[in-house]
Amino acid sequence: MYPVSSRFLARLAESHRVITQVQLFLTDGRVLDLEHTGGSVPVDRSQAIRRTCTVTVPDPSLIPRTPADQLATYGSRLRISRGVDYGDGSSELVPLGVFRLDDAGGDVTDGPVTLSGKDLAVIVQDDKLTAPWTASGTVVGAVTALVQRSLPDADVIAQITDAPIGRRTFDVEADPWAACQEIAAAAGAEVFCNADGQFVIATLPDLLSTPPVWEIAAAEHGVYIKANRAMTSTNVNNGVLARGENTADNIPPVSYLAVDDDPGSPTYWYGPFGRRPRFYSSSTLTTTAACQAAAQLKLAEAKAPNASGDISSLPNPALAPGDVLRVVHPDGSAELHQVASFTVPLSQDGDFPIGTISAKEGS
Repeated sequence: MYPVSSRFLARLAESHRVITQVQLFLTDGRVLDLEHTGGSVPVDRSQAIRRTCTVTVPDPSLIPRTPADQLATYGSRLRISRGVDYGDGSSELVPLGVFRLDDAGGDVTDGPVTLSGKDLAVIVQDDKLTAPWTASGTVVGAVTALVQRSLPDADVIAQITDAPIGRRTFDVEADPWAACQEIAAAAGAEVFCNADGQFVIATLPDLLSTPPVWEIAAAEHGVYIKANRAMTSTNVNNGVLARGENTADNIPPVSYLAVDDDPGSPTYWYGPFGRRPRFYSSSTLTTTAACQAAAQLKLAEAKAPNASGDISSLPNPALAPGDVLRVVHPDGSAELHQVASFTVPLSQDGDFPIGTISAKEGS
C-alpha cells in the first residue's frame, strides 16, 4: 500500500470531502492542472499494463487540432491523484499513476473531452525490437537495461535479491516488456509501474506471512459494503514445471516442479482435484534455484482463480496489487484476501470493487 498517515485511513470510513488532481504534462514543458468532472483509474495485476486511466474534462480546447497542438499533446503525460480534504485547511493526496496520454476526443464545440492513457510500461511495450537483443548478467541489470533502452531516465527499483541469468536473445519484433517479465521470473519476481511512475522489480507477497495493510469490516465505522466468493476450476493448474536449457552458455538442462502441497487446499496436488500441471521454459533459467523461483511464481498465478473474491468497500486510493487485506463479513467470519485489481473513481461517489487472487478463511 502506498504510504499514508493513520489519519488518512481512519478518515476513509468517515464522511469526508474527496479531492482529486489531474495534471497534464505537455511535451513543450507546460504543466496544466485540468478541471475534470469524472473518470477512473483501473489497476489490474493480470494485465501486462497494470494501470490505465480515463478522465472527463469540460474544456474542448484540449482536443489537438493543429500540427502544433498535436506536437504538444502526443507523447504528453497525465499524473493523477486522489485524497482527502480534512476540513481544517489540510489535505492528503495519494498518487494513482503516471500515464502516457493516448487518446483525447469529444465534442469540439461544447465538450466534454475524454482523455485516456496507460502507465509508462506501455512505452517499453510499444518500443518493439528492431534488432536482436541479448539479455545477460543478472535479473536487475537485464531488466534495467531493457527499461532504460526506451526510457533513459526511468527509475528502476529492485526489491529482490539479484540473481544471475543465462544469456537470452530476443528476436526482431519482440515485445521488450514481455522480455522484462520473462527475465524477472528467473528470480521469482515480476516487473510493474507503481503509482509514482517508477518501475519496480518485486516478488508477490506471501498471503499468510504478510501482515494485512487494511481491514474491511462490516461493523460500525467499517468500510465494508458487500462481498462475493467464487470458486472455479477453469484454467486452474496446481503444478508448474519450470525448465531451463542454455546451449549458448553450455549449461545443462535444469528443472523444478512446484506443486500445491497444502492438504487443506481444494487444488492439492495429491487430492481429488487431480494433477493439472502447467509448463514454463526460458534460457534465462540456469540453476535449479532459478527454476524453483520461477515455478513458484507461476504456480501462485496458476492456482489463484480457485479461491477468489469480489469485495466492494469505500474507496482506498492507496491500495496496490499484492496487498493483503483482512475482511470481516457481517456474520463475523474473517478472511485474508490478496488484492488483484480495483478501480479508483475520480468522483465523490463511486463504487470501489476489489478483485482478489487468493483468500484464506479463519484469519
